Amino acid sequence: MKVSDALLARKSTRAFLERDVDPQLIQEILNLARHAPSGTNTQPWQVAVVRGETRKELTQARENAFREGIPGRMDYQYYPLQWNEPFKSRRRACGLLLYETLQISREDKQRQRDQWAANYRAFDAPVILFFFMERVMETGSYLDYGMFLQSIMLAAEALGLATCPQAALGEYPDLVRRRLGYPESSLLLAGMALGYADESAAINRYRTAREDPENFTRFYS
Repeated sequence: MKVSDALLARKSTRAFLERDVDPQLIQEILNLARHAPSGTNTQPWQVAVVRGETRKELTQARENAFREGIPGRMDYQYYPLQWNEPFKSRRRACGLLLYETLQISREDKQRQRDQWAANYRAFDAPVILFFFMERVMETGSYLDYGMFLQSIMLAAEALGLATCPQAALGEYPDLVRRRLGYPESSLLLAGMALGYADESAAINRYRTAREDPENFTRFYS
């Protein structure tokens, strides 16, 4: 698969088949992604591959915390504290389109809550990747990590697997660290659902719009 094809085919998958992923295939993805660039070759990534019973226990604990009303805070501020345009409208359109695709009405708060809870289960994907880095690292390492995550997603696409990068998987970081044995010095950035897409699921037909390059680009000569 060409890189251009992988870029166009990649999407955030939110329904997965009950089909396990060969650990060797996961290793192949990470072996490709490790070639992502990083400032002065710091390679700040630390990856936890979570499957099987550990996945079940951890996702259940996270969903329970959410349903008990415990706030799901992250180790860092992911979103702005105040939304401005055009970001406010884009965010709103993203959520409305998702609920429209699933035929969840604005008044149906229970189904909305259930759908949000699915985030903490990584949409029942058979594999969850959790991404950590040392707290001593600074803003540049977040940029490095973004390139690493995109490399994982493109490699997975080329190998026939589906992904969904999730900020929500970065919530309840203390719970994740305790269960996986990571120290407090390891910051949890985010997570990623990994598996085989259920193409029959309506939610996987959900697509968000992208701006045309002329709307965000200036050329200078």
